[in-house]
Amino acid sequence: MGLTVVDILRTISDKKALALFETIALVKPSSDILIDKTQLTRKQYYSRMSNLMKSGLVKRNNRKYTLTSFGKVVYDIHIIIEKVITNYYWKLKAFDLVEVTNRGLSKEEHNKILDALIDNDNIKQLIISK
Repeated sequence: MGLTVVDILRTISDKKALALFETIALVKPSSDILIDKTQLTRKQYYSRMSNLMKSGLVKRNNRKYTLTSFGKVVYDIHIIIEKVITNYYWKLKAFDLVEVTNRGLSKEEHNKILDALIDNDNIKQLIISK
């Protein structure tokens, strides 16, 4: 069986593995720099690095670690998730509450509230299309 979403999420699910993944994405460092920057023990470092490589997120090239093409896509999705959490989480919760408490709203009223809360067209499209 191939790689699954669960495998990828499990690989970057703990803070130390995610910090390692982010550091590789931003710095393209060597092993020594990674161990110092992430403050991992050698065992923690090698265990997480092994998982990142097995999951196809990271590769080693000329003694430096870089993201694979797949890793770059996963990294970009992770950045989008962080932005949504930081900028839109509470606005989305508020919108959900409006939907639950005002079931009689017209589609136009519904869209006006959505426009007032969310300024990102991609997020609005995701909400409308589902």
